[in-house]
This record gives sequence, C-alpha cells and structure tokens, in this order.
Amino acid sequence: MIHQDPKITMDTATIQDEVSLSKKYIAVRKHSTDLCQPLKTEDYVVQPTQDVSPPKWHLAHTTWFFEQFILKPYKKGYPIFDEAYNYIFNSYYESMGEKVLRDHRGNMSRPSTEDVYHYREYVDGQMQELMNSHSFSFDSEIGKLVELGLHHEQQHQELLLTDIKYILGSNPLFPIYQQNQVNPSWNPLSNLGKQEFIEVEGRNYSIGFEGDGFHYDNEEGKHQVYLHDFRVLNRLVTNEEYLAFMEGGGYENYDLWLADGRDFILKNNIKAPHYWHKMDGKWYHYTLQGLQPVNLKAPVTHVSYYEADAYSRWQDKRLPTEQEWEVLSKLAGYDRDLHQLGQANFVETAMLQPQVLQKQGTSHIPAQLMGEVWEWTQSAYLPYPFYKRERGALGEYNGKFMSNQMVLRGGSCATPESHIRITYRNFFQPDKRWQFTGIRLAEHF
Repeated sequence: MIHQDPKITMDTATIQDEVSLSKKYIAVRKHSTDLCQPLKTEDYVVQPTQDVSPPKWHLAHTTWFFEQFILKPYKKGYPIFDEAYNYIFNSYYESMGEKVLRDHRGNMSRPSTEDVYHYREYVDGQMQELMNSHSFSFDSEIGKLVELGLHHEQQHQELLLTDIKYILGSNPLFPIYQQNQVNPSWNPLSNLGKQEFIEVEGRNYSIGFEGDGFHYDNEEGKHQVYLHDFRVLNRLVTNEEYLAFMEGGGYENYDLWLADGRDFILKNNIKAPHYWHKMDGKWYHYTLQGLQPVNLKAPVTHVSYYEADAYSRWQDKRLPTEQEWEVLSKLAGYDRDLHQLGQANFVETAMLQPQVLQKQGTSHIPAQLMGEVWEWTQSAYLPYPFYKRERGALGEYNGKFMSNQMVLRGGSCATPESHIRITYRNFFQPDKRWQFTGIRLAEHF
C-alpha cells in the first residue's frame, strides 16, 4: 500500500523566452504538415462521419486560430488572407460568428488543398514578423495566446492522426499510412504475467494543477478530495483479455451494460472494438500500418466508455475515477518524469500504435500510465471547485463542454509528449471509439 505523499513538482513544457517560443512555433507547425506527407490529395477532403474532420480542415482551422485570435487584434495593419475563411474554418466559437456545420466540412472541395497550404505559409510569415518585433514579449498577453495556439494545434495533431486512421480505415482497400516502425529501444515482454494491483491508502488528497507551466483552465482550482482505500491494475487491459470478454458473451450479456450502452451496441451492431475484422476465423484490426493480426499482448484500444465499463463489470471491477488516476500518478512519480519504468509511447516514438508492455509495473509504479492509450475513467467531465469560465471566445475552449462527457487521462501513442501532463483532462462522449482509448481496472478494498 502506498503511504508516502511526495513533494509535487510539475514537469511541464514551459517556454523561457521569445526565441524558444519562435522555435517552438516553427516545430509545432511543421509537425502538422509532416503528418500529412503520406496522404494523397484526395485524402485531404474525405469526411466519413461527423466526428472526423478532413485533414485539409485541420490544417486550415489551426491556422485560422492564429489569424483570428492573435494577428487580427495584435498585428497593426494585418491584411486578412481571405475574409471567407472565418466562416469556413471556425469550429465551435459562437463569439467568432457564423460557421459551416461540422458534418459539412467534407463537402468543401474549395478552397483547394494547395490554397490551404498557401494560407498556412502566409499566416506563418505574419506570425514570425510579429514574434520578431520589438513589441512582442513572451509574458505578455500575446505571448500567452501564442502558446495556447500551439497547444491547440497539438490537440489537433492527435485528432488529425486519428481522423486519418478513420478515413483510411473506412476504405475497403485498408491503405497503409506508414510502414511498420520498429523502435530499437523497445523490448516487449514475452510474458505479461497475471494481473497485479497497486493499493493506495484512503485519505484526503490534493487534485488539480499547481505551478507556473502551461495548462488549461479546466485543470485549475486545486482542491481536496477524500478517497477511500482503492487499488488499480498496474498495467493496461490487453487485447487477449478483452477477447476473452467477447468470447465469453460480454456483448450479449445485458446485465453488464448501462442502458445507453446497451442501446448503442445494439443499434450499431457492435461486437468488437472499432477497426477489428474477423477473417477466416482470425481477428485482424486496421492500424496506420495497414490491416494486421491483432497482437494479443498489446493494450486493447478503440473502445467506447460503454465497452470499458461493461468489461470492468465483467471482471467484477470498475474503472478508476479521474481523482484516483491523478493521485496514483503523483504517488508513482509521473508528475516528475513521464518516463517512469523507462517507457512512454507518445507520438514521438513514431510507432502510432499501442505497444506490448516493455517493463512490468511494480507494487508502487503502474506501467503504461502515460502514452499508449487514453484511459477511460468513471468520472463525468464537470468543473472543479473554484472553476471560473472566462468570458468571450477563449472561455468557449473547455467550459461549455462540461455536460454529457466522460474524462480520459494519460495521453496516447498519438499525443505529443510536450503537450501532456498528469493533470490534463481529456473528455469525450461515452460512445466515442475513434480515438486511441483503452482500459485500466480499479476497485475499492
């Protein structure tokens, strides 16, 4: 059982001066276009479902953010690239005016992909002029907005990858986005062993962001919570374990499911994680490396909250709360180093797929807590105590979505490492499966 309460020092990506901010701007913006290099022109426009946005739209919307929130109000005499783009590439900012409906984004063949790249080049040039000017300062309101814009783009980089996967994975040819990437430092275990749980002592704990680094407003409001004694699985649930649930009648056993979840799987005829296909009696799944046999030892992914909840109930367990997840991560030292146990599979590994456990968790340190898959929690996405939503457009960023969504923690194999921290609160509706989402078990004792 963990008793210690180590001093908390947040390990976040902070920007020290204008020069490093400018360099980060160039690197982040380049990463977005690098992610699109394997695409064909036709891939940039496809939108097979409302949750997915075309790659062209992501490239333009992240550019729109810098133009609308920084260049227009802060760069004197800034000439708008195209007045129509505010309507086309606004996402959900009501305060910024009218916008194209989300499910119509794939209907726009114009502006062309080439036009969008010209738009990015134009805005990038204007942003560099602004950041190189004598009036620019990192700790000014403009500097903080630039950093917010970069983290906003990193969010969209993950969405870009998962949307590309959905676009290509919906194609009956199952196109390959990239060839298999082998990381020579990654040595998967041949035997994962039995499930083992880390015990945490029940008492009052502090929750929420503290420090000076970048964070979103939904992480603010450090507060106390009382947690009862609980234990958490020291690794993620695997494909093999989830397959046992499937073969054991998990999808057919109504007693395991929430009412909404039962309606969801019946209406959509769901009997396996998203991207799974049974061929000649064997399970395959679509990956960004194409259609491949399911690796039974790898973490299960692309499951909804409903499926994660039903599986947990089948195991006579539950999902952790987001408070339990955050407390465990602090006690295990992930606030100081995201690479506990020497592993963390973020987008920088370029593997773009959850990997087999590299090193076993210990009695105090859970494995696979950061990276690999976003872990569903049983916590609804609600404001922390003391939370105050900002007025105006930036107040729309997180606060207005605090309804009908569940919290996920930890990042995934598509998340930029410099974007994540242990207090980061991701959130999606409980039926969503196109993100790299997975399962970790918990229970009281």
